[in-house]
Amino acid sequence: MRALLGVPTPIFLLVVYGLCPSMTIGPKEGWQVYSSAQDADGRCICTVVAPEQNLCSRDAKSRQLRQLLEKVQNMSQSIEVLNLRTQRDFQYVMKMENQMKGLRTKFRQIEEDRKTVMARNFKELKDRMDELQPLIPVLEQYKTDTKLISQFKEEIRNLSAVLTGIQDELGAYDYDELYHRVMSLESRLRSCMSKLTCGKLMKITGPVTIKTSGTRFGAWMTDPMASPRNNRVWYMDTYTNSKVVREYKSMADFVSGQESRTYYLPFKWAGTNHVVYNGSLYYNKEQSNIVVRYSFETGRVLAQRALEYAGFHNVYPYTWGGFSDIDLMADEMGLWAVYATNQNAGNVVISRLEAETLEPLSTWNTEYSKRNAGESFMICGTLYVTNSHLTGAKVYYSYDTKTSSYEYVDIPFHNPYFHISMLDYNARERALYAWNNGHQVIFNVTLYHVIKTEDDS
Repeated sequence: MRALLGVPTPIFLLVVYGLCPSMTIGPKEGWQVYSSAQDADGRCICTVVAPEQNLCSRDAKSRQLRQLLEKVQNMSQSIEVLNLRTQRDFQYVMKMENQMKGLRTKFRQIEEDRKTVMARNFKELKDRMDELQPLIPVLEQYKTDTKLISQFKEEIRNLSAVLTGIQDELGAYDYDELYHRVMSLESRLRSCMSKLTCGKLMKITGPVTIKTSGTRFGAWMTDPMASPRNNRVWYMDTYTNSKVVREYKSMADFVSGQESRTYYLPFKWAGTNHVVYNGSLYYNKEQSNIVVRYSFETGRVLAQRALEYAGFHNVYPYTWGGFSDIDLMADEMGLWAVYATNQNAGNVVISRLEAETLEPLSTWNTEYSKRNAGESFMICGTLYVTNSHLTGAKVYYSYDTKTSSYEYVDIPFHNPYFHISMLDYNARERALYAWNNGHQVIFNVTLYHVIKTEDDS
């Protein structure tokens, strides 16, 4: 459309047409159509030129000039028509452009309004949520109360059944007979529990780290013979040149470091293989094969006794050294000492001791080298020996004092801190206490039980 607006003026067109070959009109020429175009409404317009009556038809140049002028006039008229259409289209485009700008403004306004509306709606929703927020604890409490009521209903239902059963029992038996039945049941249960106290070691799990304290070597323990309410813990750091024993009233106090009492022994100890049994501390006197019994209650030495021929002062220690020649321990059967002698070629010797006098009651000579043992402990009269004190250690050998027989076993356990310098069994807690490279840990044990009743032949 805009290219038509740039058409040259009629003078320029005259020059252009002048470059064309000359045209002549014969004397018999009639009406001729020189141009055609469309008006602004799209209708077809034809420009017709009639021959002039008074023009000399023989004047060729005059006719040619006249024809050119007429053509120029016709072309100008056509250009005017096209210009009108172009102006109209241009106005239409301008109008559309203004409408588009208006629409763009409207869309922008709608977008801003939408954001405003969304923000307003969001604020309204948030205000409603803020109003509902306090209801959440109420609903949670309602759920809790509903659950508690259900539990109460269940307990009442169970209690009603128990009471009904008791009422039936009382209706069928008198009080004395019912009392004897209860006593008989209690006796049978105690008998069953006594048979469950001992068993064969099957598995060691854990450990659980109770505390991290002290040097790499040491001992800590509780009394397996103490009452259930007595949970005192004793702590003996290092393996030599010390005689300080720290006491804690409970395991919680031990973890928090709340010491209740400190004991100063009359003799320094050797090694880390001490044991507390029935209120007394049993330990190996430094640079000797003497076992000392020390009373925590009186603060005095109640007994001393040398283990005949027992090696000491790193003659027959465990694999880690540390003057661990004599190992004192306790289990369900009583008090024990594990050591080695020249007479038994440095192999492990087991002696059961009388707890008050320290006199050996029975002794067993094994064929397992004491120097090849990492640690050892007694469970139900059976000695269990580990093959190392380092990572990868496992229970490798066991000796049953009831049958005087041994066997090689394979019971692995986790050694998280890489170095064990003390490993003792506690019969009351069915657990192994260990000093693991400055960490006080507890292992759980699994025992295999064979229960024999009075009816068994």
